[in-house]
Amino acid sequence: MTLYEISQEILECIDQETGEVIDEERLTALNMAFDQKVSNVACWIKDLLAEAEAIKTEKQNLARRQQVCENKAESLKKWLAFALNGEKFKDARCSISYRKSTSVAFREDFNIDTLPEEFKKVTVEPRKTEIKNAIKGGTEFDGVVLEEKTNMVIQ
Repeated sequence: MTLYEISQEILECIDQETGEVIDEERLTALNMAFDQKVSNVACWIKDLLAEAEAIKTEKQNLARRQQVCENKAESLKKWLAFALNGEKFKDARCSISYRKSTSVAFREDFNIDTLPEEFKKVTVEPRKTEIKNAIKGGTEFDGVVLEEKTNMVIQ
C-alpha cells in the first residue's frame, strides 16, 4: 500500500525491482492530464523517499543493536578467558578450545613515517567544500570548475 494512489498505468512503466523507467515512451504518452501525471509521479517520489528514510532509521537502530550484542559477547569472552585460564571446556551444549594466531600490533612509540612506502596505505580525496570556497574567492585549479545545477524540491 502506498501513501498516495498511484495510477496503475504509471506503475507498469517502472521496473518494480530496480526503479528504472522501463517504458519512457509509454509513460510520456499515457492518456491522462499532464498535471495528474506529474502529480502522481511527484507523490510517488515523496512516498519512496519516506520509505527510504524509514529504512535508513531502522538500519541505524539495527546497527546499534548489533554493536551492543557484539560488545556484550566480547565482554563475556574476556570473562570466560579469565575464568577458564587457558583450560578447555566441553559439555553437551558447547565446546571451548584455543588456537594460536599471529597479528601485528603497534607499540605506543610506533611512527608510521619509519615504514617503507610499500607498507603504507594512503587515500587521497579532494576536499570539495574548501575547493568550492577557493574558486569563489578567485583561485583557479586545472580541470576543476563550478557547475550550476537545478535541484528538484518535492513537498
